Amino acid sequence: MLHSLVRCHALPPPSQLCRVFFCTGTSASSSGATASPDTHFMVEYLVSTCGFSVDVASKVSKSLRRIQSTENADVVLGFLRSQGLVGANLRKVISWRPGMLGWDVETNLAPRFKVLRDMGLSESDIMDIAPRHPFVIGFNRESTLLPRFKAWESLFGSREILLKNLRRSKWFFSSNIENVVRPNMNFLRDECGIPEERISLVLKRSPGFFTQKPDSLRALVDRADGIGIPRESKMFLWILDVLHLVSREKFEAQVKIMNSFGLSYSDFIAAMKKYPRFLWLSTGALQRKMEFLVKDVGITPSDITKLPVFLTFSLEKRIEVFISSVVTPSPAFHLPSFGQDQFGTVCRNVTCIRIRRWKTLDNSQQ
Repeated sequence: MLHSLVRCHALPPPSQLCRVFFCTGTSASSSGATASPDTHFMVEYLVSTCGFSVDVASKVSKSLRRIQSTENADVVLGFLRSQGLVGANLRKVISWRPGMLGWDVETNLAPRFKVLRDMGLSESDIMDIAPRHPFVIGFNRESTLLPRFKAWESLFGSREILLKNLRRSKWFFSSNIENVVRPNMNFLRDECGIPEERISLVLKRSPGFFTQKPDSLRALVDRADGIGIPRESKMFLWILDVLHLVSREKFEAQVKIMNSFGLSYSDFIAAMKKYPRFLWLSTGALQRKMEFLVKDVGITPSDITKLPVFLTFSLEKRIEVFISSVVTPSPAFHLPSFGQDQFGTVCRNVTCIRIRRWKTLDNSQQ
């Protein structure tokens, strides 16, 4: 029955794909000519059936030299498509484990997908999760997949939160829990004094943070100490979560940008303590937004540091619409020019006009 699954997906004529090829890369002909040893019939097959480019198909096919027929690959692709994996998602899974095309569907692939369904994943979940976490297909279902699933479920506190993170996050699921994740959590609790409930909250929202090497996390904590972030601060862990994706070079460049607007290093750190996610902005985006808010809108740089969340708004879609909704635009810029008191009013009215899509991190910890 599985063989019939692929029949609805058109393949090139048999004359193109059903020729006799061997893993040596040679083909027989009446003239006795030998094909280039670098060519392999699976390149043509991957291009025709999966939509790979020739270059990518050439790389993927290097793991398929022992395949001498497309028959089993037809069955595997048909099965994967029947599970909802098509197009780019199918290519991601095949690229991760090309040898899958040689697996037996009945004894190898089908049981793995059954485990995923038994864990509560719908077909749409599998379509979302498998390309992000192809390990869920590659793991041995008995010795690795189920124990890992249960361990992450325990850490998150519910299956619902685990599935939510599997849908939106990449790669955390393959991390070693006992050698990496738990030691990192213990270090933050025992040596940094961070309460377990706060660690749990950050884990649920950003599991990838806990999958960095323990030595890297210790270095990151030392870096935060050097910047001047007290470990007892409620924002310390949130700042670590942001900072681990910001290089030292980028951080220093952002400090220089803020200095150019008359802000001191302590001003920059104060803004970071309030809303550290603005550090994820590119230096170009930070420069443009500061210029817009200071020069066009008329907000003082010190006021911006009081509500740095403004820096993360889209210039076109959020800041301009927001300001235009709160005050009458000035003729020169079609935007207002206001001082500190008016800026405070603007800040208080952010939620009223409903353009803030998130709460501050302080509120998220309550």
